[in-house]
Amino acid sequence: MSEYVVVEKSQGVAILTMNRPAQLNAMNQQLSAELHDAVTAMTADDEVGCIVITGAGTRAFSAGGDIHEQREDDRRHTQAELDARGAVRARGSYEIGACPKPTIGMINGLAYGGAGVLASSLDMRVGCEHASFRFLAAAYGRINSTWTLPNQVGWPIAKELLFSGRVVEAEEAHRIGLLNHLVPCAQLREKTMWLATMIAQNRREAVLGVKALLLQDLGASLEAQWANERDYTTNVVRGAKAESAFPEFIARKGRTT
Repeated sequence: MSEYVVVEKSQGVAILTMNRPAQLNAMNQQLSAELHDAVTAMTADDEVGCIVITGAGTRAFSAGGDIHEQREDDRRHTQAELDARGAVRARGSYEIGACPKPTIGMINGLAYGGAGVLASSLDMRVGCEHASFRFLAAAYGRINSTWTLPNQVGWPIAKELLFSGRVVEAEEAHRIGLLNHLVPCAQLREKTMWLATMIAQNRREAVLGVKALLLQDLGASLEAQWANERDYTTNVVRGAKAESAFPEFIARKGRTT
């Protein structure tokens, strides 16, 4: 039984909802593990032809990693323990991105930091006017999304967003291809399900074959791109710990304003 991920199935589509609305669906260790487990289970479910991931509430797909948990982990664990925990979580992130079945992000609000990694690892995204993205890692002394974002928007745009960490609002996200469709919030689920059910109703072996070939035909495999990022951030430039990465957030005691 999941505490932080709600799973529902309809018309061959699995909808996975990250469910920590009071924390803007921040992705703590438990939520991340539950999401990975849910994607794994739906991948093995013959009734499911497409997987949709979204966030509870109207404000956020997800605010990204849980900074409070990261801060406590930094205090509680040795560097070796942090590396081991980070490796498990990062592998789970990769396995969601490499899911054999088509995946859709239903972007109902902001997708910042680690949520931007998640959203950009999915096959496509449908968003509403509340959707926004921010790839914040460089601002916090970290590195991520190098193996996800360029595959969605191309190198020049990916470089701009990763180097700057600026906000990408819904209309721009649609224009650059980060959102496949942009609709009013009241129509978001309907539009997402329109696309997801159309995919789920097609011949399963053909859809899975198309995705497998697209991943295989990248200049480098998705896993190689992911592995390069993991190696660099583990052995060359290690990500900043929570205390130094998020001083303003910590000073505000987690308040968004």
